[in-house]
Amino acid sequence: MCGRFTLTISKEMIESELGISISEYRESYNIAPTQSVLGMVGSDHGYRSGYFRWGLIPSWAKDASIGSRLINARSETIDEKRSFQPLLSRRRCAIIADSFYEWKREDGKKVPYRIMLNDKKVFTFAGLWDRWVKDGEEMVTCTILTTEPNNLMSEIHDRMPVILDEQCRELWLDPAVEDKELLKSILKPYDAEEMSFYQVSADVNNPRNNEASLIESV
Repeated sequence: MCGRFTLTISKEMIESELGISISEYRESYNIAPTQSVLGMVGSDHGYRSGYFRWGLIPSWAKDASIGSRLINARSETIDEKRSFQPLLSRRRCAIIADSFYEWKREDGKKVPYRIMLNDKKVFTFAGLWDRWVKDGEEMVTCTILTTEPNNLMSEIHDRMPVILDEQCRELWLDPAVEDKELLKSILKPYDAEEMSFYQVSADVNNPRNNEASLIESV
């Protein structure tokens, strides 16, 4: 799964790497479910960026509480689940990050690790989004797609988020693409040789903690 991640790279570097314009930017060392996450969507006029609430609330939901249970979606079954199936062809997004955390069970304890790309550049998770409206209240929310782990991630967990390389991101965000089998074919584990990880402080366990020391190796 993906339950926590970071975005600490400068706004200017994100804009340069992803070819987007960002009007509002907040760095974070400990992004948690129900918080705002920076993402991008495709349109006929190029990419647009903005913030989503992390935890998908389907448009048909009776209340917002379902969002806390839909922070992730299994890529293998997104075209089968009521919450995700209609979004695959029309509401795809990419969530922007520069690392994520995962916990490995060691000697009866859950030990946190930070995982990133070797070049330490910004990257994007494959996501789906939806708009929920009730009693005049509107929320734009998202979920992050997961897949089976690559060889590196299998040392830590049995799932990992879908990380999109540039080519896959272009296809994923192209509004003209509606072929579900084609879209699902790019939701695969990222190249393990391009990734690395290291142990971090257990302070990251508390989502209220959000400082630079969280990404330091221990």
